[in-house]
Amino acid sequence: MSARTHKPHEIVEQALALSRADGCVVIADEHSTANLRWAGNALTTNGVTRGRTLTVIATVDGAEGTASGVVSRSAVTAEELEPLVRAAEAAARGAGPAEDAQPLVTGVPESPDFMDAPAETSSAVFADFAPALGEAFARARAGGRELYGFANHELVSTYVGTSTGLRLRHDQPTGTLELNAKSPDRTRSAWTGRSTRDFKDVDPGALDAELAVRLGWAKRRVDLPAGRYETLLPPTAVADLLIYQLWSASGRDAAEGRTVFSKPGGGTRIGERLSELPLTLRSDPNEPGLECPPFVIAHSSGSDESVFDNGLPTHATEWIDRGVLKHLTTTRHSAGLTGLPVAPALGNLILDGGNRSLDEMVADTERGLLLTCLWYIREVDPATLLLTGLTRDGVYLVENGEVTGQVNNFRFNESPLDLLGRASEAGRTERTLPREWSDWFTRAAMPPLRIPDFNMSSVSQGV
Repeated sequence: MSARTHKPHEIVEQALALSRADGCVVIADEHSTANLRWAGNALTTNGVTRGRTLTVIATVDGAEGTASGVVSRSAVTAEELEPLVRAAEAAARGAGPAEDAQPLVTGVPESPDFMDAPAETSSAVFADFAPALGEAFARARAGGRELYGFANHELVSTYVGTSTGLRLRHDQPTGTLELNAKSPDRTRSAWTGRSTRDFKDVDPGALDAELAVRLGWAKRRVDLPAGRYETLLPPTAVADLLIYQLWSASGRDAAEGRTVFSKPGGGTRIGERLSELPLTLRSDPNEPGLECPPFVIAHSSGSDESVFDNGLPTHATEWIDRGVLKHLTTTRHSAGLTGLPVAPALGNLILDGGNRSLDEMVADTERGLLLTCLWYIREVDPATLLLTGLTRDGVYLVENGEVTGQVNNFRFNESPLDLLGRASEAGRTERTLPREWSDWFTRAAMPPLRIPDFNMSSVSQGV
């Protein structure tokens, strides 16, 4: 009999019962996905998938400390369950003491739905979206443009059980929509994307209308050289930059002098003002529409997560408070090493901005650039968090408060931390989909930012 026929909480309990280690954590992830794809104003594929991944973390005490072993496998059958547990124990016994070793978490109340069946998505999630998408195809066809893209919805039910008595469960819906409009000759392209929990708040007709305007802007082409330009970064571009900044905000790495958050001479830059604007960068597991796990789920250990912290409750955290650096990410172990408070990484990111819309910011621009999104972002220098990447699917010239045409794409070189310090205006915060990191991080809300001197380091020939 396949373990897939057992309820996830039963598999967790069976694995814990089989354990002979000093400590054990079992994580069962139940995945279900539904997706649609389209090209040239017509649906091309759709599908639904189901799966389970089981992770066993064994801890073994020794004279020199506690070791851990982690083994993850998918499609585990009932016959394979005990070998999986034994493999984790063997990995722990063969490893040296774990640097991040801590007592397993205790005292967290059991999730009331721990023994319930996993939540699942299906093609029904697109019941309203798909007909509206068909109407958008018809309008695009009549308007002489072609729509390409995909919609994906995933539901992951995660069950965490430990030998210290934790029994926790979290259901995480994740929906993404990416939509491209192209001119028939492929010389003009515009993109937009949305993050959603259930596709009930996504209007493909409105998105197509937005893209039609951008393709209209692109009928006039203006070539510009590399240089520094006043630039309006839309929320999606701001999200991509600040998500990478969050990923680089390890408290331990900063305390050891290896990142942009390291203080010259030792220590971290916590307490330092990073922006003259009253910007607050925060995460909150209960943020409406952007809800994420309210406890740590760690399948492996790294600089900003530890398998020993599984089940540790997470809380609303301000990374930057009104322009001042307040927290860096830490595990219980790295917090003890650095003297910083425990601040686990969370699954969403919000930058609180101002009140004006991006359109209002455009209307107040004498001459500058309006970006659509960023692409192929890579780190150049961790000490300054200098990133490089490309603009894509539309860079527009703004003159006297109006978009007057499309310019060529660029390669940029910028540090998100420097951008926060140089930003002269932040617009209204809105939920957005980061384009570069949408496979890993989708729950973000950002404002547009005005950067007086964004560094377009070279011209790019991309569309």
